[in-house]
Amino acid sequence: KAMCSGKLQTALLVAGYFVYLLVGAAVFQALERTAEKQEKMAAAQMKEAFLQNFTQLTVAEMEQFMKNLTEAIQNGVYPVGNESQFEESNWDFSNSFFFAGTVVSTIGYGTLHPKTAGGQIFCVFFALFGIPLNIVFLHHVGKMLSLLCKKLGKFLYQKGMRKKKIKCLTLLFFLATGILVFLCLPSIFFQITEGWSYSEGIYFAFITLSTIGFGDYVVGKQSDRKYFSYYRVLVAIWILFGLAWIALLFNL
Repeated sequence: KAMCSGKLQTALLVAGYFVYLLVGAAVFQALERTAEKQEKMAAAQMKEAFLQNFTQLTVAEMEQFMKNLTEAIQNGVYPVGNESQFEESNWDFSNSFFFAGTVVSTIGYGTLHPKTAGGQIFCVFFALFGIPLNIVFLHHVGKMLSLLCKKLGKFLYQKGMRKKKIKCLTLLFFLATGILVFLCLPSIFFQITEGWSYSEGIYFAFITLSTIGFGDYVVGKQSDRKYFSYYRVLVAIWILFGLAWIALLFNL
C-alpha cells in the first residue's frame, strides 16, 4: 500500500508539474505574441524606411536607426531576410514551453523574455510557485533514480562485493551513464541540428545543465535553419531530466 501510494504521489507530481509548464507556456504565448507581432512590424517598417532613404540620412538619424535596431535585437526581433520571416513567432507554443522550463529551472538565458506588463507580472508569480515545484520535482525524480542505485547495489552485494567498492562502482556507473546520455549524445544532436561544432555542443550542454545559462548559445534561434516542430519542447524535457541526474549525483 505504501509503495502504491508513493508511486501515485510521484505520478501526480510529474503530471502536475508538466501541466503547470503547459499552462504557463499557453499564458506566456497569449500575453506576448500580439506585442511581439507589433514589434516585428515596426522593425520591418524601420528597415524599409532605411533602405529607401539611407543615402540621405543625417548622422543623428543614422544614430537613431542604430539605436532602434539594437533595441529590436535585444527584444528578440531580427529584421533579416524577407517579410515571411516576420510571421514566425518567438512565442509559438514550443518556444513558450521552452521559456517556461528555463524560468522554473532558473537557467534564464535572457534571449527570450516577456516585454508586456502582463507577461512580466505573470512571470513573477509563475516563477514564485514554479521554482519550488521544480525543486520538489527534481527531488522526486532523483529519488526514483536512487532506487535504481539501490537495486544495482543489492545485486552487486549478492555477488559478494564489498560495500565500499559497491558505492564507488555505483557512483561511477551513474556518472558515466549520465555524461553519455545528457552530455555526449545530445551534443551530437546539437551539432547536427544547430550546425555547431561538437565542442560547442558540449559547452552548451554543460552551461545549461549547470544552470549558468550565459545565453551565448541557445537552441532554435538561427533564422537560416529549419527546425522540426516541438524541437525546443524536446530540449526543455532534456534539461529537466538532466537536472534530475545532477540532483542524483549530489545525493550519491
